[in-house]
Amino acid sequence: MTAPFLSIRGIAKNYGAVAAVEDVSLDIAEGEFVTFLGPSGSGKSTTLYVIAGFQDPSAGDVLLQGSSLLSVPSNKRNIGMVFQRYTLFPHLCVADNIAFPLKVRGRPKAEIDAKVAEMLKLVRLDRYAERMPAQLSGGQQQRVALARALAYDPPLLLMDEPLSALDKKLREEIQFEIKRIHNETGVTILYVTHDQEEALRLSDRVALFNQGRIEQVGSGRDLYETPATHFVAGFIGDSNFLPGRITKVAGTKLEAVLPDGTVVPDLQRPGLKSGDAVSIMIRPDQLKIVRQGAAGTAPQLPVSVIDTTFLGSIIHILVKTRWGNEVALRSPAENFKESVPARGDDIFVSWAPETEKVFQAC
Repeated sequence: MTAPFLSIRGIAKNYGAVAAVEDVSLDIAEGEFVTFLGPSGSGKSTTLYVIAGFQDPSAGDVLLQGSSLLSVPSNKRNIGMVFQRYTLFPHLCVADNIAFPLKVRGRPKAEIDAKVAEMLKLVRLDRYAERMPAQLSGGQQQRVALARALAYDPPLLLMDEPLSALDKKLREEIQFEIKRIHNETGVTILYVTHDQEEALRLSDRVALFNQGRIEQVGSGRDLYETPATHFVAGFIGDSNFLPGRITKVAGTKLEAVLPDGTVVPDLQRPGLKSGDAVSIMIRPDQLKIVRQGAAGTAPQLPVSVIDTTFLGSIIHILVKTRWGNEVALRSPAENFKESVPARGDDIFVSWAPETEKVFQAC
């Protein structure tokens, strides 16, 4: 069996009595783009800093190509790093900023010049070699920082919230550039963000952090379609959660009742038993409006319309259940050619049983 390119083994980091990271383990293949995703304070950046050598772990180990990094100083790990703040040298032009890590490594001038030209072409800043950082936009500065981090051909590139200071349009442009550069260079990338859309757009795999631990690892599609926990289901994508209680167990099938008496059949979740409080998750785009008494076994939930919003090709409808839960419904505008439910209307919503997920109540 081939050893992983990067192996994070049981990493923990404590600050006094506070555990910032607890037992984080993950194997990463060479050339993978893996994103650490999670809310602020979830441990994703701390884990990245342990790998970079900026923090010493309280426990665990980090192996790169089979060798532990913990005894290697951060400046000797030969790992590229890109931060949220561009950290460019303001007194050096673009070319000299990119050349800096090569100069400190004592590379020959001809090699430095060739590598700088290669990096400028890679990040599409060929015409900006003599510009000073203050003469560049935020996106251009971040591309220079990326070129500098890649100039000495590190086996691993770490990126800590590199785009959070940019506006949405520019952020999306640089995301495309990062993905292109990853495809062209094949460098292994560990990327930290709290932006789920960014993680889904860039990554081969996502490690979702929560309270110092990894809740689930997988492709963006894995996390969206088969969330392992209530937290994953709520963090990835838009979600509605309905409280219920299990009333019947028949083999692998469960039945639950909602607070207003609506019955939800055909639930599946190993380990639940009659009487358990549960939370049923349905995505907004899986909900549909139905006529009361429509044929079939799907649940029919009575709700009242709070608001309707036209969003071009999509209609967003916010409704409220009889016990007060707000529920979002999102549907193509073409489904409402005749009329759109108005504020105050009483309607019924339903969903296909295979689209729901059930979790034990938190």
